[in-house]
Amino acid sequence: MIRTLRQSALGSRVGALASPGLALLLSLTAHCSGPQTKGFPKGGLNASEASTWVRDNTSLLQNFWCLPASQLPQEELSTLIRSLASQRVPLKAWQLSCLANLAARQGLQDDFEFHPPNLLLFYNLDQVRDANCRAFIHHAAQGDTELLANLPDQRIALQHTALACLGKPHLQLSASDLGLLGVLVCDMEAPQIVAADPHVLKNLLRCPKLTVMQTTALNTLLASGKTQIGPPGSWNLEGLQALGPLATYISPHLWEKVQEAVGLDFFRSVVAAYRAGQLSRRDAGRFVTNFLESKADSVSSRLKRRTGHSCVRGNITAATLHDDLFLVHYDCTQLESCLGTRVLRANLDPLLQHPLPAECQRVVKAKLAQIYPHGIPEDQLHLITSLVYLYSLAEIGQWNITSGDTVMVLLASDAALENQTEAVLQKFLDHNGKVTGALLVAIGGSRLCWMSVKQIQIIQPSEFRLAGAPDISPCPQSRKDVLFAKAREVFRNTSTVGEYYYLIRPYLGGAPLEELQYLAQANISMDIDTFTNLNPFMLKNLSVDNVRSLLGQNVGDLQKARNHPNVVLWMHNHNMSDLSGMGLDTSPTLAYVTNRPPNAAYPPSDLTHTSNLPGDDGVSPASGSPPVHPGYLSLAVALPSSLLWVYCVQLLVAATPSGPIGAAHRTLEPWTLPMVLTQGSQTPEHQLQKQRSC
Repeated sequence: MIRTLRQSALGSRVGALASPGLALLLSLTAHCSGPQTKGFPKGGLNASEASTWVRDNTSLLQNFWCLPASQLPQEELSTLIRSLASQRVPLKAWQLSCLANLAARQGLQDDFEFHPPNLLLFYNLDQVRDANCRAFIHHAAQGDTELLANLPDQRIALQHTALACLGKPHLQLSASDLGLLGVLVCDMEAPQIVAADPHVLKNLLRCPKLTVMQTTALNTLLASGKTQIGPPGSWNLEGLQALGPLATYISPHLWEKVQEAVGLDFFRSVVAAYRAGQLSRRDAGRFVTNFLESKADSVSSRLKRRTGHSCVRGNITAATLHDDLFLVHYDCTQLESCLGTRVLRANLDPLLQHPLPAECQRVVKAKLAQIYPHGIPEDQLHLITSLVYLYSLAEIGQWNITSGDTVMVLLASDAALENQTEAVLQKFLDHNGKVTGALLVAIGGSRLCWMSVKQIQIIQPSEFRLAGAPDISPCPQSRKDVLFAKAREVFRNTSTVGEYYYLIRPYLGGAPLEELQYLAQANISMDIDTFTNLNPFMLKNLSVDNVRSLLGQNVGDLQKARNHPNVVLWMHNHNMSDLSGMGLDTSPTLAYVTNRPPNAAYPPSDLTHTSNLPGDDGVSPASGSPPVHPGYLSLAVALPSSLLWVYCVQLLVAATPSGPIGAAHRTLEPWTLPMVLTQGSQTPEHQLQKQRSC
């Protein structure tokens, strides 16, 4: 089957099925996934059906992990990687980093043109041949460099390698240079952007967010008139729309130079895009703020001076609120003066379909308080998601939240602030609500950070298991500790070390020292992304031998993360000779030069965690078979699809009695939980503080 998939990916002739290894993986996917798996015949897949099956079940490949994949021979690993590329399976950093190492050890890195662009970001750049440099960088530049958030040295090396591939001084990047560099331009400094060929705008469109300096550089370029849309006075609607999200960064000063009719037409298009969900709240809010500021002196400010708080624009009606230029005609002062509570009650939804500035949002909130003095009704909460961040915890305490759907609406997006999570969830629990696995998946890992200890404690183990692999890296350290203790309690009786590690991995940021030392002896080869998110106060106490054993086959990735704050802290706790023995460069470390710092804060802080408010544009910190052993079939039916790869480890071991993977599969020895979530025990915050004081 693997050979079949490989030949399908290459478009070559169809051949026979390959060895049992991956053929068994795919057949067991059907058993493990139940209704999620489409069209898997009882007798297995023949050669012509394999490609179709993989295409229809791409989501299952998102559960890839390296432990079972490390047992595949070169040809089958190559097939797997090519399938991931052809199906565009979205893998995360922790999966990509170890997969890159597997590919390199099997000598597959030179086949990079058939690999996912995101995978190339993690390859050892020293092994890129000069003859392949430009092709390699061009392919890698189609990837998402934000995946390298925890590998600062790799991100810097990637940029240096890219510039070196140009083969000439790169004081001014040409159009062909920019075509090669792709998304890597997003890590460049403002002067390089300003000096580049105007085609740099295509590169900037790939950036998830511009820094303040990059925004200034963009406006300098646009003001020069050298871009394809010409000088601001000649801009038209089509040219502005071609800028995409970049147009939301245009400064008020430039909007003043744009023809009024063109600016208003573009304003209409932005509001329509926002209403249709094609533009984020942040982008739309940035544009509206800049555009309205450019009109303030000529319209709004004169109205304020002449009329004070009286309504001069005319009372707001339902028809008024359906005008895409509503915010141009009514500033926030006029909104307050001209909007009656009766019209607001009947037309709340169309009003909030406009990207209101923060001041206008506060006006609407105040008027809603007049309409609903005892709290917003639950059916209206679904409409005010853009206003939720304005409500105090006391005000949220007046709400009635009886439906899990309401909780998802408020918490599954950027509606509620992080520190409002506990209050919203508690109102649901007060009405006999239950925290289910589906709810945990919907609201995401960052919301787990802000649930109370008690709320985490009452999650049933069966529901906690269904939470998937949440990203808790943004959590304060104290909450990571609580979440790890809960996860350890839920997963402690897992039968094998390999499966246990797969389940506990997302929560290891809260693991105590003894847990990390235990895993270091378990032959699990921790990926570097998980490693950099460990508690730095625990990490620094790991010996060099502990770290070498913990990372296993991925130990070389330390060099790619040498300037990560947690790695720096660990390095400073050990002597240079020991570090050099690991092949780790011990020269002085460099400061971050990337757009975003890594997920883990340094030093970690339990101070109040702040969140950017809507409209805040500060730089973010920021998925024929051999017979199956009867003992595994019942497990296959019970396991969710996320455990496919864990399950396959067991089957590979059963098929391969000897080998390095066998050592990792032994029953977990019982041991006391490092932190027990029981009433009356010390709080995790107290325990963490006690550990730090030592």
